Amino acid sequence: MGGGQQAAEGAQGGNALLTNIIPFAAIILIFYFLLIRPQNKKRKETEKMLSALKKGDKVVTIGGIHGTVQSVKESTVLLKVDDNVKIEFLRTAISSVITVSKEEDKGGEKEDSQSSGSGE
Repeated sequence: MGGGQQAAEGAQGGNALLTNIIPFAAIILIFYFLLIRPQNKKRKETEKMLSALKKGDKVVTIGGIHGTVQSVKESTVLLKVDDNVKIEFLRTAISSVITVSKEEDKGGEKEDSQSSGSGE
């Protein structure tokens, strides 16, 4: 009888271990799909964007400075932020590339030419 009792306790111990592991496994899966995977995906997209920088791209830095890329070096980018102002930034300081559609760009030029002649 003693052997049968030990086998029953062993089965209960295995079930208890299994019921303790399942919630932890579920938490790990939730963390992976909600935190780790999206973060890795965003990091890859950022690396792709930084490697595709080229002269003439309009960008925004982490500090909020808007500028146009004048030259691209291995680890830095030279931005033109005003007529005679150029600033050199690390590539990693670029937060986004501004994409302007051709229609919006043409519309903006028309508005600028109309507003500059009428107000002053």
